[in-house]
Amino acid sequence: MSVDTPRRIVLLRHAKADWPQTSDHERPLAERGRTDAPVAGRRLADTGIAFDLALCSTAVRTRETWKLAVHELPERPRTVYEERIYEASPGELIAVINETPDTVDDLLLIGHNPGMHGLAEVLAGEAEGDSRTRMNRTGFPTSAFAVLSFHGTWKSVEPGVGTLVDFWTPHD
Repeated sequence: MSVDTPRRIVLLRHAKADWPQTSDHERPLAERGRTDAPVAGRRLADTGIAFDLALCSTAVRTRETWKLAVHELPERPRTVYEERIYEASPGELIAVINETPDTVDDLLLIGHNPGMHGLAEVLAGEAEGDSRTRMNRTGFPTSAFAVLSFHGTWKSVEPGVGTLVDFWTPHD
């Protein structure tokens, strides 16, 4: 990868989950989530980003979201299920990102709120177009994703390092 080529981090929030009598970690997707997750996958494919690695929370709803979304991508990236993403703060998520090998150019992180929204806000020193306005207006709903770009190594990811280049929700 050239020094001039930006790396990308895509933050995908899990699809809409159901609320059965089970632990939070074990909550499955609701019917709407099973409908929205493939739509998010198609929209991820439309970005043209060829993900080298997907880091997915171990929660049932994130694993189900990823299983439905990944089938819409032209190529399946290597996937690691990472328990530290579940209930992680933006700082904890940055620590996970900092461990990404530098052979990875484009990273997909599948997780939860408030971590995904908080991480997008913390990393985005700049924003293109109306992406920040739209994200702030809608929050970070289920199945939404943010695309951030930055220059440097994964170890250099810290607050303000990125540019928010796209923000999408299923309602767009």
